[in-house]
Amino acid sequence: MNNKLKVFTFVLALISLLIAAACATKPAAPVSYTSGRVVDYFTNKPIGGAIVTMNSQVVTTDEKGMFVFKTTGAKIAVRAYGYLRAEQVIPTPLVASRPEIKLVPFTPKALYLTVYGIGSKKLRDAALKLIEDTELNALVIDIKGDRGFIPFKSSVPLASEIGAQKITTVKDMKGLMKSLRDRGIYTIGRIVVFKDNPLAIAKPELAIYKDGRIWQDRETLAWVDPFKTKVWDYNIDIAVEAAQYGFDEIQFDYVRFPDTGGLKFSQESTEERRVKAICGFLAEAKRRLAPYNVFLNADIFGYVSWNQNDTKIGQKIEDLAATLEYMSPMLYPSGFQYGIPRYRNPVAHPYEIVFLTLNRAQERVNLPSVRFRPWLQAFRDYAFDRRHFTGKEIRDQINAAEKFGSDGWMLWNPHNIYSSDGLKKHGHKDAKP
Repeated sequence: MNNKLKVFTFVLALISLLIAAACATKPAAPVSYTSGRVVDYFTNKPIGGAIVTMNSQVVTTDEKGMFVFKTTGAKIAVRAYGYLRAEQVIPTPLVASRPEIKLVPFTPKALYLTVYGIGSKKLRDAALKLIEDTELNALVIDIKGDRGFIPFKSSVPLASEIGAQKITTVKDMKGLMKSLRDRGIYTIGRIVVFKDNPLAIAKPELAIYKDGRIWQDRETLAWVDPFKTKVWDYNIDIAVEAAQYGFDEIQFDYVRFPDTGGLKFSQESTEERRVKAICGFLAEAKRRLAPYNVFLNADIFGYVSWNQNDTKIGQKIEDLAATLEYMSPMLYPSGFQYGIPRYRNPVAHPYEIVFLTLNRAQERVNLPSVRFRPWLQAFRDYAFDRRHFTGKEIRDQINAAEKFGSDGWMLWNPHNIYSSDGLKKHGHKDAKP
């Protein structure tokens, strides 16, 4: 073979190799993404730290209100502290989209209704009338109450199996939620977690024990073991169902260990393990609730804001703050049996109890005041001098919460009997819609 033919053969082989390599390499797929901006509805100012959900993925906005997903979807859901949540449909999900989503500022001011209260036309109508006439604009509704009952027909199989459906006070939950939305009422679903008599009795392997028997509290109600993930799953299933009904917020109560010694759990009850169990449950709830664009809240013992330990119940405020979106310390003066520094008679100083405790909590977790929404006392004192909490005491507590800058407040009365005393009426110069 002459030299020219050798060169020609070599070049031909090289070209063949290059063509083969080019054919084997697939062109890079175009990167699809969705970016956008979240702003205040009235001021058009960017909202940093907003929580944005798409296709079960969650991101937060930067200081310019911007967010980016490295994918596309048909809908974006957004929520931010101090605002109503919102959703926006993306009409062309296959094309990169840059929507601007406007959030409306909102400060919940709520009443609480039990399983029986929400089902009673008399009590429910009285609460709705107060909302219509005063600054109130929100309801906390039992989704699973103190006795473990769920007020509506639940699709969670375990609820029927253990007897949590023996009493259903709300026949049409979907219709009820629509009527509340139509009134512009912010809805908070309260779920009592580890105090659960039906679950403990039906599933004794999940119960807390003492001296070889299922332990009962002062109300002769049994609790379940916070270490048990089956207990976690049951309560989170109920929370997901509530989110699907359209609740704006899920609020876990009794998300703690009992404040009683000598109890037997499935693990040794050390402070580290207790805190890990409570925060583990909340973290799993947050993960499961992520697709529903619902706020996550929990009720916290009042003294947790002051105590450096976990108050022997698994609640340590620094750890809770890392998981929760809102925190609701229970600041009933009657519940502060030892008072607080400089105020040993708490029922005589409702303003100071609320204001100083909120400030103490904020100092420890270094979060903005809008991340707190306290429970306030709207019932007669039971621990000190049996005084009635009327308009003055209620207004003092509200003023303290508002001075602090909390994201609203909630009034607690276990009998669901409230009055307009201490509340601003619509038309008052300081009242806000």
